[in-house]
Amino acid sequence: MTPAATQLAVATNENLAHLSNTLIYSSMAVYMLAFFAYIAEWLFGSRSKVARTAAALTAKGETARAAGPAVAVRSAGGTAVLERPEVVVRSASGSRDMPDGPGAHGGDQQGDLYGRIAVSLTVLAFLVELGGVVARAASVERAPWGNMYEFNITFSTVAVGVYLALLALKKNVRWIGLFLTTTVLLDLGLAVTVLYTASDQLVPALHSYWLYIHVSTAIFCGAALYVGAVGTLAYLFKDSYENKLAGGGEPGSFAKSVLERLPSAASLDKFAYRINAGVFPLWTFTIIAGSIWAESAWGRYWGWDPKETWAFITWVAYAGYLHARSTAGWKGRKAAYIALIAFACYLFNYYGVNIFVSGKHSYAGV
Repeated sequence: MTPAATQLAVATNENLAHLSNTLIYSSMAVYMLAFFAYIAEWLFGSRSKVARTAAALTAKGETARAAGPAVAVRSAGGTAVLERPEVVVRSASGSRDMPDGPGAHGGDQQGDLYGRIAVSLTVLAFLVELGGVVARAASVERAPWGNMYEFNITFSTVAVGVYLALLALKKNVRWIGLFLTTTVLLDLGLAVTVLYTASDQLVPALHSYWLYIHVSTAIFCGAALYVGAVGTLAYLFKDSYENKLAGGGEPGSFAKSVLERLPSAASLDKFAYRINAGVFPLWTFTIIAGSIWAESAWGRYWGWDPKETWAFITWVAYAGYLHARSTAGWKGRKAAYIALIAFACYLFNYYGVNIFVSGKHSYAGV
C-alpha cells in the first residue's frame, strides 16, 4: 500500500471512529427521551382506575365481579354501565390463580399512548446505537468487541434488541422498558467516560474467527440473562405482594400502583425460567468455544484463568438454578435467589475480573 493510500485509510478510519462516537452519544439522547416517556406511561397510568383490576386479585374481588357490573363510563348522553371483563389467568400448576396486570399504562389510554411513544423512541435509539456499533467495527476493521468499551456498547445494543424482539413476538414485556432504558443509559454513560478506548487493532492472540463466535455468544447470553434477571426481580416483588394479599394484608398505595400492573408472579416466574433455561445451552457452548480458542491461542484448553474460572462458576450457578426448579422445596423464591446470584456471577465475570483481576484475558484492557 502506497503512503497516500495508507494516509487515506487512516483518515477514513478516524472519520468512522468519530461517526461511531457521535452515534453513541446521539443514541443516549434518544434513550433519555424514551426513559422520560416510560416514566410518563407509569405516571399517567397510575392516575387511571388501576384499582378496578386490583379487586380481581382477591376472592372478594372475584365475588364482586360475579355479582354484577363494575365499570361505569360517562358519555355525552349519560352513563353507560359495562360488565367487568373476564380475567384471564396464567398460572403454574399448583400455584395461586392470579391474573396478569394491565401493564405499565394501567389500562389508561393516555398512559398507553406514552408507552407506545416510548417504544418508538426505543426503536429509534436502538437503530442509532446499532449504527454506532457498526461504524466502530468499520473503523477498526474487525468485530466491535475487542475491549470493554466495545463490549459495553454492543452488550447494551443486544439487550435492547432482545427486548424489542420479545415485543415483536407479542410478549407482555413493555413494563421492562423503564428498567431497561435506565440500565442502558448507565451502561453507555460508563462506556463513554470510564471505559472509553480509542480505536486500535487487537493483539495477535485475538486474531481468530473464534473472536466472532465466542464473544458474540457471550454478549447475547449476557443480554438475555439480564432480561431474565429483571423478570426474576419483578417476580420476587410480585410474589411478596400476592402473599400479602392472600394473607389479608393491605399493601401501600405505591405497591398497588406499581405491582398491580405487572404480570402475575406465576407469569413472571415462568418468563424468567424460560429465558434462563433457553440461554443455558448457549452459555455452555460459549465456554466450550472459549476453550477451543484458548487451545489455538495459548496451547491449552483450560488453565483456570480468572475469566475461565468465573465463567465456569456462572455456569454452575445457572445449572444449580435449573436443578432447583425441578427439586421439591426449592422452587419459587429459593430458585429465584439462585438465579440472581448466578447473574451476579456473570456481572463479576465481566466487570470484576476485567478491572480488578489480572490474567490472560487482561490483554483487552479497559
